[in-house]
Amino acid sequence: MRETIQNWTQRVLSGGALAEDEALALLRIQGVDLGDLFAGAQRIRHHFKGDRVALCSIINAKSGRCSEDCAFCAQSVHHQAHSPVYPLKPLDEIVEGARQAATAGCNCYGIVSSGSRLTAGVEMDRLLEAIRQIRATTGIRPSASLGLLDESTARALADAGFAVYHHNLETARSFFPQICTTHDYEEDVETVRWAKRAGMAVCCGGLFGLGESLQQRVELALTLRELAVDSVPINYLAPVDGTPLAGRSPLPPMDCLRIIALFRFVLPKARISVCGGREQNLGEFQSWIFMAGASGLMVGNYLTQKGRDLQVDLKMIRDAGLSHASCQ
Repeated sequence: MRETIQNWTQRVLSGGALAEDEALALLRIQGVDLGDLFAGAQRIRHHFKGDRVALCSIINAKSGRCSEDCAFCAQSVHHQAHSPVYPLKPLDEIVEGARQAATAGCNCYGIVSSGSRLTAGVEMDRLLEAIRQIRATTGIRPSASLGLLDESTARALADAGFAVYHHNLETARSFFPQICTTHDYEEDVETVRWAKRAGMAVCCGGLFGLGESLQQRVELALTLRELAVDSVPINYLAPVDGTPLAGRSPLPPMDCLRIIALFRFVLPKARISVCGGREQNLGEFQSWIFMAGASGLMVGNYLTQKGRDLQVDLKMIRDAGLSHASCQ
């Protein structure tokens, strides 16, 4: 297996690509061969992304009462989970969150809103003004995660100064109907396309541990490669009571690491960031994410769950022999 992994690594470093069956074989690597897999993933990460870890953080700017029925989500009106419910936060609170993120060393700040899409009017006007102020007072890259897009909304966000649009596909097209029934997968794909057409970079990834197969993990990776996304956030399910996926067992740490390696081999030039659920699923293996090919990390709190202390994460990066890339 060592020679096979070395051949895959050299092919990717030379600009080639893994085929679907090879990507699936990667996810089935076990035992001592994992060392060769992680060595290959590190070489690819170092070649394309260097040894600086990009940090990002988010603000849950509008929470709860989401009309979508995503099976994992605590904010859906279809479930019985207890999560915060509030309208779009005040302008000064959104802007202050960006300043704090920049001070912490983050180079991307995501404004996240619950719901299928943000409505025009007061909410959109406040958001666009927030972006103008963030651009004027910080060096951070502002990101939006506001649900589905159409052409006019995408262009308005880009014109206001959003550098990045975040919109996860969550899982493979073939598995999506088991996770969400209130909108079609193609609407998510088209949102990614509208964001790119408007000139924004696209941050688009998934959530793992939903019950998807290995083949479906590969299917998602190949879809993201076809869409040429710029950044891939990798999330692991942290089950929430009151949702249909409550009670699911966490993924084994080695499965989590194989997923990171898969995306590094399939999308070698993308930022691969590890985000939600890493504490619950990776446990003592969190620092291994960089060995598996990760080049980014979400720090601070998540949408409805608390994250780790920032200083703990910064020490983890230093202990791995890496540094973090600041927006300053």
